[in-house]
Amino acid sequence: MIVFKRSEVARKRLPGRVVQIAVSDQAARSLSDAMTMGFATYSAESGPMEPHRHVEEIVYVLGSEDGWTRHGGFGDEPNELGEKIPLEEGMILHVPEDEWHVFGFEEGGHVDIIFFYARPDVYSQS
Repeated sequence: MIVFKRSEVARKRLPGRVVQIAVSDQAARSLSDAMTMGFATYSAESGPMEPHRHVEEIVYVLGSEDGWTRHGGFGDEPNELGEKIPLEEGMILHVPEDEWHVFGFEEGGHVDIIFFYARPDVYSQS
């Protein structure tokens, strides 16, 4: 068993988010050939996020202030995103494979999540 704290996981700034990959098959605190698990924070620090899609994902909202998500559509372009869904601490989101989705926030807000994928290589795809 490998035991560690979130504060020990390196932060990586990407367009629209700051991520901490805790478990995966690459630069993670704990290596796994079967899954990816990490944290993402969406705020003014990283700027707005673009809609994206990838393999099936489970998201747990750790915290949100004026944060939201939009989702929908499975085509080549994210042109069917629905209305903003306000996010609250404790919410669970199950995103199907290849569904377009995005996280955002109003001015001064933020979203902090933990995410899980059943594949170790998925984060390099998003």
